[in-house]
Amino acid sequence: MHRPAELYLGLISGTSADAIDTVLARFEPDIKIVAAAAFPYCAELRRRVLDLARREAQADLDELGSLDTELGRAFAAAARDLLQRAGVDRSEVCALGSHGQTVRHGPAGPAPFTLQLGDPNVIAERTGITTVADFRRRDLAAGGQGAPLLPALHAALFSAPASARVVLNLGGIANITVLPAQGSGRDAPVRGFDTGPANCLLDAWAARHLGQAHDSAGAWAAAGQVDAPLLAALLQEPYFAQLPPKSTGRELFNLDWLDGHLAARTLAPADVQATLVALTARSVADAVAASAPEAMQVYACGGGVHNPVLMAALQQALAPRTLLTTAALGVDPDFVEATAFAWLARRRLLGEPGNLPAVTGASGPRVLGAIYFGDLSST
Repeated sequence: MHRPAELYLGLISGTSADAIDTVLARFEPDIKIVAAAAFPYCAELRRRVLDLARREAQADLDELGSLDTELGRAFAAAARDLLQRAGVDRSEVCALGSHGQTVRHGPAGPAPFTLQLGDPNVIAERTGITTVADFRRRDLAAGGQGAPLLPALHAALFSAPASARVVLNLGGIANITVLPAQGSGRDAPVRGFDTGPANCLLDAWAARHLGQAHDSAGAWAAAGQVDAPLLAALLQEPYFAQLPPKSTGRELFNLDWLDGHLAARTLAPADVQATLVALTARSVADAVAASAPEAMQVYACGGGVHNPVLMAALQQALAPRTLLTTAALGVDPDFVEATAFAWLARRRLLGEPGNLPAVTGASGPRVLGAIYFGDLSST
């Protein structure tokens, strides 16, 4: 059995598909990030990922297979680069947890599925490190959503003894974790779900009209005005009223969805961007108010924390709650998600469950992930 104090790597590229977030962490006696870095995709690789992730995309099997391999190579390179920067030999790493790159998530319907690319065989071969991957599908097989998986780590990292709090992840999609007060005699479970879009629509609209990957610092949105009728129409999306457990992705919240609401409207593109900021803020705030009325602190993480316009809109919508980032709790908001997959890899090797059935809706706790053994002599 692996010693719990050993090092673990965690890697993920989220819904925004902009970079591979990479973390080296220890978990005993406390969770500690030893080193972390984000490795951006090259423009061509990102374009291919986003093209494949489009709902209307017809998957070419050759493209699917080659992209799986190339993403595996990119993830392996990120892992090796981080270890080199940290001055850590690969032999010191117990295991690597790779979430991969989600290109489709379909938890509903008669045959639920989720698809992440980044071949773990390639990662294990190129790093020599035992790799744990395919974290979501066992939860799906047990009747769950396969997402979100972060709440289990949020509970381990951020639960407070005296007060309830919410952890908000602002990736391409926003999700919340509701952490009940500890030691109060109540047996309230940790809860969590995807609330809707965070950055995915903002980034896609900026790419269409600015030719940029994102709206830097929210400046373009700040130049626009929120269109109240459009916002009201967007908030009528049935997903927002659906009760958890629930999860979503680009399959729903994409430019085709937005274009359908814009068909009969004439709006300046900057006004649409401002309205999309308001959509994220309102949908998050509504979810927090409904699911965690007693929580007065919300701690944000993920790429959205770097958008001051979005953060200001969230603070206004969440008031009187206080919005902070997880930096206030001692964890870099850019690397919470990657830390989760290092943590999940450790739990897989220890034979411990990684899901929370109250969050995903699975029929019970499940050990998540498949193991691909590494061989340092092969690299």
